[in-house]
Amino acid sequence: MTHMHITTWFVALILLFVALGLFKSGNQKGYKITHMILRVFYILIVATGVHLIAVTALTGAYVVKALLGIFVIGLMEVVLVRSVKGSIKGVMWILFIAALLIVIYYGLVLPQGFYIG
Repeated sequence: MTHMHITTWFVALILLFVALGLFKSGNQKGYKITHMILRVFYILIVATGVHLIAVTALTGAYVVKALLGIFVIGLMEVVLVRSVKGSIKGVMWILFIAALLIVIYYGLVLPQGFYIG
């Protein structure tokens, strides 16, 4: 299930940038379709994350990672919607990237993560 969770995150990040690219190129229909697919991936990310937490001992680190993960999903949506509305600020991008890097770090160092050494 860990691989599925990582795959859904990876695909969601790709879809985020594809949706931004489609909007900037003027393809409104493609943007809307991609945005809806991205929202389905948000659900898949949460579902696989809940499954991963359910099969492990619930510790504070996993709760922090889960909350940060939900925060990152929210920031993905905010960045996309505000980019479309033209009201995106650089602070949102910085916050999104920082939160994403923290979640990735937690995902790698917690026991269900991967050993990189």
